[in-house]
Amino acid sequence: MSQKHGEMDLIEELRPELIGYCYRMMGSIFEAEDAVQDTMLRVWQNWDQIREYSSRKAWMYRIATNVCLDRLRNAKRRALPMDLSEPAAIIMEPRDSLPRSSWVWPAPDNTVSDPVDIVVSRETVRLSFIAIMQILPPRQRAVLILLDVFRWSANEAANAMGMTAAAVNSALQRSRATIAQSNLQSDVLQGGDVEDDQQLLARYMEAFEQYDIDALIALFHENGSLSMPPFTMWVRGSSNLSSFYNTTRSHCLGSRLLPIRANGNSPAFAQYVPTGQDGLLTPWSIHILEIKEGKIAHIHYFIDSDLFVRFGLPTGVDAN
Repeated sequence: MSQKHGEMDLIEELRPELIGYCYRMMGSIFEAEDAVQDTMLRVWQNWDQIREYSSRKAWMYRIATNVCLDRLRNAKRRALPMDLSEPAAIIMEPRDSLPRSSWVWPAPDNTVSDPVDIVVSRETVRLSFIAIMQILPPRQRAVLILLDVFRWSANEAANAMGMTAAAVNSALQRSRATIAQSNLQSDVLQGGDVEDDQQLLARYMEAFEQYDIDALIALFHENGSLSMPPFTMWVRGSSNLSSFYNTTRSHCLGSRLLPIRANGNSPAFAQYVPTGQDGLLTPWSIHILEIKEGKIAHIHYFIDSDLFVRFGLPTGVDAN
């Protein structure tokens, strides 16, 4: 039993990269962490089978893949709002929403670790990449992640997935063809700035906390946009952005932002809003900024207080 516990400690070290794998598969950090927890439970329950495999890592990934495939069997595709509809023609306070299971959600950087070069990892965990993964059938998705993202060989992936190398290569070709033919609006968000513009981030934080709409709009590209899952509505263009920020002024006025990191070390902020009680501010939204050529191309406002728990953020902050 002590040997089993010792080896389980070694296998536990794989948890961060398994979360990175399952996150790309599932499109949700909520689902990814649950899938990895289920994987660890199955590993413990089926420990005797490990002797049948030459690689503990391949065995772990086979279990994780099966867990994801089971969970995805009857699941609908997750997406970003801009991949489901055209931008809003009439600007109003958002009302129509979809359940959490409909959306791609962000992940905190400290929970996602990959066994590959960090520069490659950053690009393949950005929200636009996670969104495009969701258009693939789950098994093709797994093959593409293992080969193109984690850089496994076809034989390694075949071992982990219970397939032949020829079947793996065929699935990889089909997945690449599907992606090449896709026409997601979120594709425009790929290839953003690699290095942070600290001055731009400081200006955004100041403008939002002061709710200076003119200063906010000046930070966007002319055709910049924003979205706010779980609401389906999204907004594009300087004039519409200005109208939207004016429409939501009463809710966001007096907010405070905490700088955080998400999805491939992307710049992000946690927004806390006034409650009217003793100066306390409570969790509202996670802002993830997509920056291109020194200006904001898009902001994802993810409105879900459970994300604050996943990001290890405080449950409230003092307005002062």
